[in-house]
Amino acid sequence: MKFCAIIVVYLSACFIWEAAQGCQSIDQRFKFPNSDVYIRLHRGSKLQYELMKGSKSLQRVTLDNFITSSNLEATSTGNFKLSDGTTTIEFSLIMATNGITHLRVSRNQVLRATQPRDCFALATGYIHWYGGAEQKEHYWPVERQKYTNFSYVPKELGNMGVAERYWLNSEGFFLYVDKTTPLFIDQHAVGYEDQICISALISLPYDQRLETANFSYQLGIAKDAKAAHMYAVKTLLGKPTGYPDERMVQYPVWSTWALYKAEVTDEVVRDFAKQILDNGFKNSQLEIDDDWEDCYGALTFRKNKFPDAKKLTDDLKLLGFRVTLWIHPFINNNCTTIYETAKSSGFLVLDHEGSAHTQWWNSKPNDAAYLDFTKRTVQEWFTKRLKRLQTEDGIDSFKFDAGESSWVPKDPVLQGDAHELPLQITTDYLRTVATLGDMVEVRSAQSTQDLPIFVRIVDKDSEWGWNNGLVTLITSLLQMNLNGYPFVLPDMIGGNGYNERPPTKELFLRWLQANVFMPSLQFSFVPWNFDNETIQISKTFTELHADYTPYIMKLFKRSTESGEPVNAPLWWIAPNDAVAQIIYDGK
Repeated sequence: MKFCAIIVVYLSACFIWEAAQGCQSIDQRFKFPNSDVYIRLHRGSKLQYELMKGSKSLQRVTLDNFITSSNLEATSTGNFKLSDGTTTIEFSLIMATNGITHLRVSRNQVLRATQPRDCFALATGYIHWYGGAEQKEHYWPVERQKYTNFSYVPKELGNMGVAERYWLNSEGFFLYVDKTTPLFIDQHAVGYEDQICISALISLPYDQRLETANFSYQLGIAKDAKAAHMYAVKTLLGKPTGYPDERMVQYPVWSTWALYKAEVTDEVVRDFAKQILDNGFKNSQLEIDDDWEDCYGALTFRKNKFPDAKKLTDDLKLLGFRVTLWIHPFINNNCTTIYETAKSSGFLVLDHEGSAHTQWWNSKPNDAAYLDFTKRTVQEWFTKRLKRLQTEDGIDSFKFDAGESSWVPKDPVLQGDAHELPLQITTDYLRTVATLGDMVEVRSAQSTQDLPIFVRIVDKDSEWGWNNGLVTLITSLLQMNLNGYPFVLPDMIGGNGYNERPPTKELFLRWLQANVFMPSLQFSFVPWNFDNETIQISKTFTELHADYTPYIMKLFKRSTESGEPVNAPLWWIAPNDAVAQIIYDGK
């Protein structure tokens, strides 16, 4: 009688809840062993499963266009599955202990020309979401972002240099999509309003020759967002094995890029160094950016711009500078000698028709090629040429640009597990360049949270708002930290001045102030381009940043030990505070 009473009460409560929500009747429920989390199914036009903790709904997921069966069955391994004879979805318990429940949801296969979607309710009124991809218009929390059937790989579009497949919400729930899934996402798309949907599709930019694909993801449930994230760091994201150079934290990086663009020469670099010293500023290094090469991909100094690179670097070092160099993974076709060497050696990414033609921002269509870092021989060849720049030309380290998979030819042939392409080329590029020391900076990332290097925020515009301006400097910083990349190199103070729009004095100073307690300062537009007041204010804040270096390094070391963010969102100190959960600017 007692058991029956429990069932009656449960069904009555569910009936009331369903009536209020306008949803379908409840079909079944399954409680995971050693956990207070269970799944219940809902029948209707689309099958749904709901994760519950006690009487609390944690997440409702709609299984869009994928399966007709709604019968939950036990498996021989002690898990549960849904199957309609063709497709099977299995719910597996990975771990349940100490307040954490960790599940995997996986399908046995995704057939060609099908696109199963699982849609998660965003519940934007009271639950907030974090993580996701770096974006040009980078909102925080991220439930405001919009995507329509958007391929989820590191790519140029939207400044998506960091695109880990990880989302976390304020209720202590995380979603992690396995990298073998050819992932597309919809968020606030037509027909999927107030949802984020993950789907698997055998289509470009993934390997479109697969007969079947994987579709698997992991879910975590903890007491709050902080606990859930720290568990995800421990089990999925990983933590750094070391940390970047301390001098890059203490003193500014001075880059030629925003101020001089491609008009760099020996004389320009020397004059830039003189200006820095004459105005009383210190440095971690002087960075020579675009257009120093004989041709793009040569990795040799152009003599009419830099007659004696070794003398230049020697002279700069006598003045107290270290010298770093801008590097990219491309070879333009007109860089004939090195292009033909790379092509004949099989070092270029080819498409399935045998063409290496691609394009980047310093080439015309089909006038460039991308080095194939999924090949060990390419990694060794590229590294050897960079080390020559260090030993013969006196270069201390490098700023590595690009790396996103979108730069390869449209239908590439790459090495590695076909189910992990094209992600693999970004991973392999990063792991190659990270061997060159603790002063390395990169701008893309993919499953490389362990690397002890700076990850630079993709170029910001000299704007104030959400249009890739100052406010997104902070939100991109938070996103990187919650994707497991705590060593963030913020973009240049004041932005890049694209479209002939350099920063105003006020924007420049506000940018510097926002940047002070981030890991590093990077100048290109300079204080003395404004007035003496700007110089004095800039000195005050660069000195303040230097004073905090021991504390920043302490946080760096903590990240290597625990995986905690260096720059955490405000809710990190109060995970259940509703106001803190929506703060995006550190107020």
